[in-house]
Formats: sequence, structure tokens, C-alpha cells
Amino acid sequence: MATVTVRLIRSFEHRNLKHVVYHEVDLSQSVSNFKDFIKNDTLKISHKPHGSKSNDPVINLENDEGLILKDDQTLADSGVEDETEISFFKLEDYEVYKKNPHLAW
Repeated sequence: MATVTVRLIRSFEHRNLKHVVYHEVDLSQSVSNFKDFIKNDTLKISHKPHGSKSNDPVINLENDEGLILKDDQTLADSGVEDETEISFFKLEDYEVYKKNPHLAW
């Protein structure tokens, strides 16, 4: 069981996000089940404990292949561990933001 922080990202450009902490998360459950628990969109590891953070204030734009969680894997197999921070977002919005990562004020 682990504590996992999920960053619910509503808008990349406006930095509209909310952090939700989930306690007692079973890391042997599939990513798909965890997504169903919070909603049906995309999950990506933002930060692991004692790891470096991205310079982008909203999301890490690098290593999508390794950090975007796949539905058919468990959270543990996806690299989620205790105190991991995960971003939760609409994939289409992320792809648009990634092409032109500017912030609107």
C-alpha cells in the first residue's frame, strides 16, 4: 500500500491543476482500475521521491514512453512507488500543449 499524489490537470496553458492525495493505494492493481477509480483519462508519472523535477511548472514533457502509464500494467510495474506524484489529464490537450508549451496569464 502506498500514498500517491495525483495532479488533476484541467488546463496546461492556464496552469489550472489540483493535487489530490490518495492513501492506501494498492500498487498491485492495474493502471486501468486506478484510472476508473479517479476517472477515465491519461496518467503520467510527474515525480518520484528523491528524484529530479521538471522545469515546466505544469508537467514533465519528456520521456512519454516511459512515464505515461499503460492501462494493462499494474501501478507497481509502471514504476509507481510510495510518495510518487502522478499527473492526470486529457491526452488530446497534452499533445496540443506539447507542440507549443506556452502559458497564458
